[in-house]
Amino acid sequence: QRGRAAMRTEISTAAAFVTRLLRAGGGVGEEQLRCFRECLQEAMREHYKHHWFPLVPSKGSGYRCIRINHKMDPLIGKAAGMIGLSHERLFQLLPSELTLWVDPFEVSYRIGEDGSICVLYESPQPGGKAAKQLESRTSCKEEWRIGRSSPSKSYNMMTVSS
Repeated sequence: QRGRAAMRTEISTAAAFVTRLLRAGGGVGEEQLRCFRECLQEAMREHYKHHWFPLVPSKGSGYRCIRINHKMDPLIGKAAGMIGLSHERLFQLLPSELTLWVDPFEVSYRIGEDGSICVLYESPQPGGKAAKQLESRTSCKEEWRIGRSSPSKSYNMMTVSS
């Protein structure tokens, strides 16, 4: 039974990823980065505690989704506050558009509104129901794809009548 302890891998993968992005931005010491990673993991564990459903991995995906979209995600903001990084500084260091999905058995991210989704961590689901669950999946990912058609692309729908 992959219970709550199982969240550990997904959460540490996600926290390590955000920490790598911060490190790449430069100017943050290793000790600060280590604290940031631990604080972020702790904040995520607390936030996801009652929103982790290994039997229905997509359930609660929107709730667990970490977003920077010209607004700072509160979990990242909280961890950064612990090491004295302001939101302004975070925006300089991190992508202005970042979506990170932390789901049971899969952690994936997208940088930019139209970027491709990259998988950071994936593990097979027990019970071999993967195909079935993929069909019924309307997770945060799907909602973003559906809810976000940028106006510039709407010309595809126009028909020219002669």
